[in-house]
Parts: sequence; structure tokens; C-alpha cells
Amino acid sequence: MAKHDSQLDILFTALGDPTRREILTRLARGPATVSELHNAHDGSKDMALPSFMGHLKKLEEAGLITSEKRGRVRSCRLNPGAFSPVQSWLETQRTLWSERLDRFDDYVTNLMKERKNGTGPKD
Repeated sequence: MAKHDSQLDILFTALGDPTRREILTRLARGPATVSELHNAHDGSKDMALPSFMGHLKKLEEAGLITSEKRGRVRSCRLNPGAFSPVQSWLETQRTLWSERLDRFDDYVTNLMKERKNGTGPKD
């Protein structure tokens, strides 16, 4: 993976907003119309529809959702495959930190054994 991945930046930016995460959580249950999503949104009374549409646009630009317009109704659905780069990055980080913490645990365990045997460094 590249040191700087612009697709990851786009995905994490889209995921970084609580309104957008709420939309994704709702769409994980199945497709929904824009009106259904807006009405289900906790802050729908505080957020005008054009602002809410901006969140949907950000999610669609990131590839996390797709939308389709039939007549006057726009429906949205989750694009689960778009999460793959995030999942891969997180797995890489989990593996890296797990290995580092295992080495640190080994170090501390050996240090404690040495101190107990009187062969390690003193405080």
C-alpha cells in the first residue's frame, strides 16, 4: 500500500462525520429513499434537506453508497465493497500493533524474570 493513499483519505473523511455514519448504519439494513433517510436522521429537524443531501453526496463520491433516481424519488443503497481499503488498512495496523505489543510483553516478562533471579538491572 502506498505511503499516502488518497482513496483512504476520501473514505476516512466520509466516515469521519457522525451524520454520514448514521446514514451508513441505516443503509446497512437495506436500501432507503432520501426522504426515509432524512426523516430517520436524529437531527432531521435541525438539518435542512439540502444540507442532508450534501452528506449523501460525500458518501456517494467516496463510493460508499450508490443512488438511483426513479421519477421524483431517489433511493440509496450501501456499497459494501467500498469498505475494503479501510478494512485492509485497519487489519495492517492491527497486525503491526499486535506484533509490537507481543514483543513488549516478551521484554517485560523477561525483565521481570531477570529481576526475580537477581540478574537484571536494579531500580
